Amino acid sequence: MKQIPRYSIGHGDRFGRQGVAQLQAVLDARAEGIDIVPVWNKSMREHTLIDTKPQSLRDEADAAVRQLNYTGPYFVDADHINLRTVDSFLSCSDFFTLDVAEELGKPPASVETAQRYLSALTALGEVCIQSDAAPLVYDSATAQHLIQAYGGAVEAAKTLYQKIAAARGSAPFAVEVSMDETGITQGPRELLAILCLLALEGVPAQTIAPKFTGRFNKGVDYVGDLPTFRKEFEADLLAVRYAVGHFGLPETLKLSIHSGSDKFSLYPVIHKLIKKHGAGLHLKTAGTTWLEEVAGLAEAGGDALAFVKQLYADALKHYDELTAPYATVLDIDRPKLPSAAEARNWTGAQVVAMVAHDQSEPLFNNSLRQFFHVSFKLAAKSGKPFFDLLDGYADVIHRRVYDNLLNKHIRLIFPVKTRCYDVRIY
Repeated sequence: MKQIPRYSIGHGDRFGRQGVAQLQAVLDARAEGIDIVPVWNKSMREHTLIDTKPQSLRDEADAAVRQLNYTGPYFVDADHINLRTVDSFLSCSDFFTLDVAEELGKPPASVETAQRYLSALTALGEVCIQSDAAPLVYDSATAQHLIQAYGGAVEAAKTLYQKIAAARGSAPFAVEVSMDETGITQGPRELLAILCLLALEGVPAQTIAPKFTGRFNKGVDYVGDLPTFRKEFEADLLAVRYAVGHFGLPETLKLSIHSGSDKFSLYPVIHKLIKKHGAGLHLKTAGTTWLEEVAGLAEAGGDALAFVKQLYADALKHYDELTAPYATVLDIDRPKLPSAAEARNWTGAQVVAMVAHDQSEPLFNNSLRQFFHVSFKLAAKSGKPFFDLLDGYADVIHRRVYDNLLNKHIRLIFPVKTRCYDVRIY
């Protein structure tokens, strides 16, 4: 097992050009006393959409590490993999996000496994994870319900983990289990049961990504009731602590928040609670970097702005195709999307105001930002002209990527361990 430190941030990079800016943000955070490690993540869905290979992410991460002379730990995440997609990640990744959402709602394959699960859960009885809250009760009826809901997913995680372990041999790796891309919220009762069964099956999860209450839409702020989230998140932290102490799971086990970028209303809550409980956290971001590329090209003006406007006009023609793969994590109000005719008259400043995530900006357009978020496939299809623009306007784009990751994410969510004021301006 490759141990992952307490705080980690997953940063995606669709087109493999922002690794240095991302790592510099992490390094400057570390210099300030935020003890965080970088995790480069990219899913097979994204590789397929833009025709890249998993090895390319490893190459990008290693190149950034060499360029900045970073000597600390870092990871390359095979994001949202399953048995169908894992093979091409086995040699180049050392962090595997086991996505078992497809198996949610399915029982274990055999009666014998279901019985083992039933025995393990009913043995928990009543579990008190908070002194001021009712215990979590695992009677026979509750256990059977949980097994029907999550038994198949746990079995799938076991099978996938065993395949990875057999293929990698002595090469260490970290494991995350993801159940977030579903409409079914998993509260502390469900989370503790899942962790109990993962431990029973020998899956050494170090991060766990449940489906939290509320909506975690791509690239925009949280939609939901903050007091409810606060209560649930704190209970989840305590469920993780209990699982480590009683189930034999790794001491490094922590919660993972997927679609975690830009959830600005949640960051003060999360920051306060992980600091209060001395808990770890993995924050997974991805498309927010691509959106900074869009804003950077718009800010640059000229041919770069023209590309953004044409990209948007083309994307409108492919709305259903672009949004379908992300349907569970989008909430776009189509009437609020500007027309192609309106887009032809955009200025760079207008695009930045509409797309950059500044909720105090009167022109900010939540729906437009989400739509650009899923339009990266068309940028990739443009090929060399697009990549030439990214390279030609690298300075402005890198500045935006760096600022977004450090100032809008890392500094807001992760506690400072020590204070250091000698921070280089990037």
